[in-house]
Amino acid sequence: MIWHAAESSSHREAPLIANDPLADNTDLYAFRSPDDPNMITIIANYIPGELPFGGPNYYTFGENIRYEIHIDNDASIVGDEITYRFTFHQENEDPTTFFNIRLGKQNLKTTYTLERSIDGGASFSTIISNGVVPPPNIGPRSIEGGAGLNTTYNELFQSAILTASTGEKVFAGPVDDPFFVDLGAIFDLGDAKRQDGPSRDALAKYNVHTISIQVPISTLLKAGAPSTPTNILDADYVIGVWASASRPAIKTLKSDGTYDVSGDWIQVSRLGMPLTNEAIIPIGNKDAWNRLTPYEELAETTWDEYFYNPELALYMDDDQFGGAVPAFAALRVQKSSRGSFNFSNGHDGVASLANGDLTGTAFEAYGSLLLIPGKPRSVDLWPIFHTGVPNAIPYQLATGKGGNPLGNGKPFINNFLPNGGDMLRLNMAVPPTPRDDPNFSSLGLVQAAVIGLTVEPFNTTTDLEFIPNMDGFPNGRRLEDDVTRIELQAVSGVVLAAIGLWYDDYDPSTSPSPVTQDLLNVLTYTTGVEKNDVPFTTSFPYMAQPWRGTAVRQ
Repeated sequence: MIWHAAESSSHREAPLIANDPLADNTDLYAFRSPDDPNMITIIANYIPGELPFGGPNYYTFGENIRYEIHIDNDASIVGDEITYRFTFHQENEDPTTFFNIRLGKQNLKTTYTLERSIDGGASFSTIISNGVVPPPNIGPRSIEGGAGLNTTYNELFQSAILTASTGEKVFAGPVDDPFFVDLGAIFDLGDAKRQDGPSRDALAKYNVHTISIQVPISTLLKAGAPSTPTNILDADYVIGVWASASRPAIKTLKSDGTYDVSGDWIQVSRLGMPLTNEAIIPIGNKDAWNRLTPYEELAETTWDEYFYNPELALYMDDDQFGGAVPAFAALRVQKSSRGSFNFSNGHDGVASLANGDLTGTAFEAYGSLLLIPGKPRSVDLWPIFHTGVPNAIPYQLATGKGGNPLGNGKPFINNFLPNGGDMLRLNMAVPPTPRDDPNFSSLGLVQAAVIGLTVEPFNTTTDLEFIPNMDGFPNGRRLEDDVTRIELQAVSGVVLAAIGLWYDDYDPSTSPSPVTQDLLNVLTYTTGVEKNDVPFTTSFPYMAQPWRGTAVRQ
C-alpha cells in the first residue's frame, strides 16, 4: 500500500490535517521573556485536544515528522534565516505489558534530536542529542508509586528543561493547553458570547504537546544589526516567526505490519498568526493554505481577498448578516468614519486618499498595496497579517494628530517585515510588560492604544515611549493574550479607530471625545472566555504542567 502525504494546521482547522493530529500545529507564541529580557521565548504547540486519560496509547510526538520553528530576520532576503528542527524517536522499554509505565520502565519513551540552521537552511548542526520528553502524567501510581517511576512529575518536567550547546533553553513535552476559547460557541455560527447560557473554555483540562525554545536576542538578530537597539521600535530588531510540520511524501505499508517512508519531505501543517486558517480562510482552501510557506503565500495574491473583504465583517454589518449574529452586536465596522470613509465589505475604505498628498506617509511607498478601491481592509487587516505595521503615518496613535488621520501621531508599533506572508512578527526591542504590572492586559496592543490615547501622561505627548502592552499581540503573542477577542475587535475596525479613523457616532462638532459608545462597545466586547483555565508560571516554559489522567473532569 502506498500513501501520499496530504497537505494541510491549528486545532483541527483544516480537513486533511484533522486526520493527522500528531503533525497538527495548534498554536504559536513569540514574546520577550518577562523574567529574562535578553531572551525571546518561542512556543510551537502540536496535537490538539489531548485527553489526559488517553491510555493505553497516550499522545506523544510522532516519528517521521519534522517539527520546525522558522525565523525570518532580514527583509532584504526572501526566506528563513534561522530554523530549529526537532525529530523524535520512540522506544518501548517493556513491550510485554499493556501499561504505559511499569516498574521503572516506559513504553513510548520519547527522545529527540534538535538541529539548528543559521544559513537559510543550507546546513544543519545538532545542538541537542537524546533530548528527554517527559512521559504523560498518567497518575500517582505510575509516577510517584514504587511500581511506577518512583519520582514526582515536577522532577520529570524540570529535568526535561535542557540547554543546547549553542545556549538556547529547550523543553519538549506535554503541557496544559494554554489556549483559551469557546470553540463550541464560535463555530456555532458566531455565538460568542453565548446568548443562551454560560460560555465555556473548550480547551480547559486538555493537554497539548509543546516545543518551547528560549533564544538569546543576539542569536536572532539579523547580520549587521546593532547589539543594542537605537530605540524601542528599532526596525533592525523585527523578526518573523512561523512553525510547521512535514512528513515524507510516501508511506508504504508492508504485510508484516511495518512500513517504510520515502520521498521528499512535504509540509502538512503550518502556523503563524492565530486563527488565520480557522476563521479567515474558507474551508475549500484550508488544505492548500497549509502546504505553502509564508513566502509562497505572499506571492500568490489570490489569498489577499480573504483579508481585503473578510467574511467575519459580514456579520458585523447590519446591511449584510449582522442581525443574524446577535453575539456580535457590539462589533460594528465603520461605514461613515470622519463622515466619508466606509470600511464595510466591497467599499473603498480610505482608497480616495491616493488622490491627495501622501508625502512622508506609508502610503507614499506602498499606496498600491494599501489603498485599493473595493478592498477596504487592504489598509489595516492585510498589513497586520502579511507585512507587519511600520512606525509611519498613518499607523500611529491618534494622540497629537489634531483630527487629521494623516498627521503625525504617537508611535506605538513597528513590526514591519514585508517579505513574507502570514507570520507572527515581533519587535524584540520593545520591553516586556511585567506580568504583575497593574496595566498588564490580555488585550495586548489594543490596550496599549487605549492607554496611549486616554491615560496621562501617555496621551499628553507624541514622543516615542514605552506604553504598557506594546509587547502584546499582534506584536508577537504572549501566552496571556486573548487573541480571539483581539482579532474580532480588529475585524470590527478597532485598529482604524486607534489611528484616528473613528466610529460612525463620532462627530467632532458635537462629541467632546472620540471615545464614543460605538468604540466602547467594541472595547468592552467579550467572547465570555478571557483567560486560561489554570495560571501560567513565572519561569520557562511558562505553561502549566499537563493534566493528570486521574484528575476529575468537570
